[in-house]
Amino acid sequence: MNSRERVLAVFEHQLPDRVPCWCGASVEFWEKAKKELNLDDEGLSLRFRDDFRRVFAEYSGPDFPLQHEGATCRTAFGIEREGYGYGQPLTHPLAKATLEDVEAYLWPDPAWMDVSKIKATAEAYNAQFAIMGGEWSPFWHDAIDLIGMENLYIKMYAEPEVVETILKHIVDYYFEVTKKTFEVAADAIDIFFIGNDFGSQTGPLMSPDMFDKFMAPHLKRLCDLGHSYGLKTQMHCCGGIYELLPSMINAGIHSVHAVQTTCRGMELDKLKSEFGNKIIFNGAIDSHHILMEMDTDGVKEETRKVLETMMPGGGYIAGASHDTILEETSVENVVAMFDAIYEYGIYS
Repeated sequence: MNSRERVLAVFEHQLPDRVPCWCGASVEFWEKAKKELNLDDEGLSLRFRDDFRRVFAEYSGPDFPLQHEGATCRTAFGIEREGYGYGQPLTHPLAKATLEDVEAYLWPDPAWMDVSKIKATAEAYNAQFAIMGGEWSPFWHDAIDLIGMENLYIKMYAEPEVVETILKHIVDYYFEVTKKTFEVAADAIDIFFIGNDFGSQTGPLMSPDMFDKFMAPHLKRLCDLGHSYGLKTQMHCCGGIYELLPSMINAGIHSVHAVQTTCRGMELDKLKSEFGNKIIFNGAIDSHHILMEMDTDGVKEETRKVLETMMPGGGYIAGASHDTILEETSVENVVAMFDAIYEYGIYS
């Protein structure tokens, strides 16, 4: 099997030749690894045996100058941010918004995103890898940016119509950009990949009832879009999300990433036994205590143990339990993890 065939077999809950690999890494780690291993981007993906490749729309809209001192970037929804990596929002412009304020807000135009290069980029991989595309669509995080997290929780109870309207505007944007992408390139894409962190170390960030009321309908809308073009759906979601998995499955999510095993409720044997035939688990090799704190022998042994639990019956993609392996992670350890997956991840 090539990489694409391997991944698609797993998404069909069929046994592949071996466990597929996934590598999500921070820009800083990626650059460090390329330098240490003397490889270019594609060479590093091949060294890690990553079975996935990803294609993106490009921003081609207005140039909005940054307004706040210290701001390093601006989101599509007008939020300026500062700090390490993606940073933190400097303002919450809809914190006190009425419905009229929400409707009057400068929402982004899907026409600002250029999708013209996506198909050619995907086709350049010659159907050798599983191609992920579509907008990341972090509508939960965008709502937090626009309203403020504590205020958002209050408004979910006190002013639910305001929250619903904000979420609809956010998802409308992602839906339309993704639709543009799929209209020109769906036949070159395999997986619609989205991301929202609905969990914390101690469990879900909201009750299942609140999740079903505010989040699940938007997940379903996005999943239905992907399904209408014949695509599989995968969602990155950090934290303890055990109680939310049934709703995610019902919304149409085929695969969940990154399976943080150190969070409450995320014990692998429980996840595998209860949901292993209903959803694909992607990740699960602890990027904190295993990849950061152990030596290479320890990494290999712990990787073997994860595979031992997650491989039976298929439905598993192996990789780190974080979408962006951090710069301080040892390159040696990441290589050891992927080498162990290759060694121990064979289906007889």
